[in-house]
Amino acid sequence: MASGSILVTGGAGYVGTHTVVELLDAGYDVIVMDNLHNASMESIKRVEEITGKTVATYSVDLLDKDGLRDLFKKHKIYCVMHFAGLKAVGESCQKPLMYYKNNIGGTVNLLEVMKEFGVYNMIFSSSATVYGSPKYLPIDEKHPVGGCTNPYGKTKYFIEEILTDLCTAEKEWNVVLLRYFNPVGAHISGKIGEDPQGIPNNLMPYISQVAVGRLKELTVHGNDYDTPDGTGVRDYIHVVDLAQGHVAALKRLEKGCGCKVYNLGTGKGYSVIEMAKAFEKGSGKPIPYKIAGRRTGDIASCYADAKLAQEELGWTAKLDLARMCEDLWRWQSNNPTGFRKDS
Repeated sequence: MASGSILVTGGAGYVGTHTVVELLDAGYDVIVMDNLHNASMESIKRVEEITGKTVATYSVDLLDKDGLRDLFKKHKIYCVMHFAGLKAVGESCQKPLMYYKNNIGGTVNLLEVMKEFGVYNMIFSSSATVYGSPKYLPIDEKHPVGGCTNPYGKTKYFIEEILTDLCTAEKEWNVVLLRYFNPVGAHISGKIGEDPQGIPNNLMPYISQVAVGRLKELTVHGNDYDTPDGTGVRDYIHVVDLAQGHVAALKRLEKGCGCKVYNLGTGKGYSVIEMAKAFEKGSGKPIPYKIAGRRTGDIASCYADAKLAQEELGWTAKLDLARMCEDLWRWQSNNPTGFRKDS
């Protein structure tokens, strides 16, 4: 077990909160840091309700180096799980400088402060967006990277490059890069889940808001792709499986690992229409939809080869599509306006 605390940056966000629950359940001491730009302290209260444990939480921004130093002075940190970052693809195309400054500049600050305090272990929340448009399917870790279609994806790719260079230059670093496919679902308690601000950018929160009456209908962008029903195919992974993948990565890192890369996905692709139909079944609510034109930067199909994570981390996704939809609907119907009390 780690000799010190696990610092979770962005720990009040969607994947962050679910990972904090799994870390606490696995017996780790956890500290959360989040600037609450796209999250709420209510999510941490809910984590404490689920686990029965208190979580030390700090509202610190990655661009505030002195704030980072103060946090590292207060706690003996063993490893940083780094989720914090801006993540809206469309916004990244409109405001690239903000994304590069926040995501890359903030990560460099964090790494410099870690080094000052002798903390050399990191698990980084990366993304399948680093693969760009797939050259082959399923995508394994040897697939070329860097052909990203938006600034958000490029920030994930550049941070991977920074961490790889750091491990090459300074051998005391242990880094695991986790490339996620599409996280969906929610904790089985219905207390925590995805709570996008404004109109959701991702498919499943959009569908669940249609089901709960917040949005009128689903817009399907493109039905002329080379896929079974013409709509885009993606690899959707239950957020709890994803969170457990981080715990498995931490156990691997504790043995010393240098720099390792793993895909976290199910290896199965589902189309937009299949997801809407599965959610209708899971929620018992109709999901009306209309077909619109393709979006710039979208690709036809993308799904993972996650065998390496199974072989080296002993991890595999266990929760199926029905469970993803049931858990998401429980969260959404219990929290129609998310963590906010008002509509």
